[in-house]
Amino acid sequence: MRVAVGIDLGGTFIKGAIVDEQGHLLVKDEVATQSVRGSEWILQRIIQLTKDLIVKSGVDASFVTGLGIGIPGFIDSDLGVAIEVINIGWHDVAVVEPLQTALHMPVYMENDANLAALGESFAGAGRGFRSALCITLGTGVGGGIVIDGHVLQGASHMAGEIGHLVLDPQGAPCNCGHYGCLETVSSATGVVRLVHEGIARGEVTALEYQQFTAADVFAAANHGDELAQQVILVAAETLGRGLAMAANLLNPDVIVIGGGMARAGEILFAPVRKSFQSYALQRVSQAVRIVPALLGNDAGVVGAGKLALYS
Repeated sequence: MRVAVGIDLGGTFIKGAIVDEQGHLLVKDEVATQSVRGSEWILQRIIQLTKDLIVKSGVDASFVTGLGIGIPGFIDSDLGVAIEVINIGWHDVAVVEPLQTALHMPVYMENDANLAALGESFAGAGRGFRSALCITLGTGVGGGIVIDGHVLQGASHMAGEIGHLVLDPQGAPCNCGHYGCLETVSSATGVVRLVHEGIARGEVTALEYQQFTAADVFAAANHGDELAQQVILVAAETLGRGLAMAANLLNPDVIVIGGGMARAGEILFAPVRKSFQSYALQRVSQAVRIVPALLGNDAGVVGAGKLALYS
């Protein structure tokens, strides 16, 4: 039985798992990232977590084909270097070489959103489809494209950055330096921003009396809060338009939407699908399914394991 180690590096936690050839997790664990202690410390945390996972799984080390790791930032997988990872303060950090040297196994790296897409395509909501566009709605809007079981990387490893489609050049500033990107509206951060703007205009909402998150906005909408409902409709319609733009180029079999906001259910998905149908070419719209992700927080480690198993 071949297995691989999947690692999902995050700003707060490093998640890891032993993944088999069907995408099942034999064992999983996580440790605090402690990014303030620097890149060498984080790499040592990954090395120790990998060793611990192999021991806990009871699998003979000779059956471990390698390690896959998802990096939450810009990478060069050919060089094995993390170019820029803002949330842990990395710039031009060598990842593959030190891990391979310490663990004596092949190491493969990829952007974390791409590996979440690969995980959903391998063993989640995108399983059985030839082409999948996978979206993660969180603090930002991440994306990944999987075709025939492989991540589409692009010329500079930047394919799939759907969150930075500029949909309103006069819109809010984005962290990427542009204005009106999709993620300024359709992310959890964007939803909260839009509610604050509504409050500033004098619109009435129960949310103005509390510190609130996107989850609170969805809860308020479900209880009839008009501003919350209006904001979610704007976020969903904008997301549907962005997905239609991407789908008109890619013509995917399935669009998988994950991340915390996707747990809201049909209050989000119904207007997304309606907006998508309004903007996508008819033949594109007829061919695609828009579905919620299935793997949750495990998508990244499943995708990382798949990368190591089949690279």
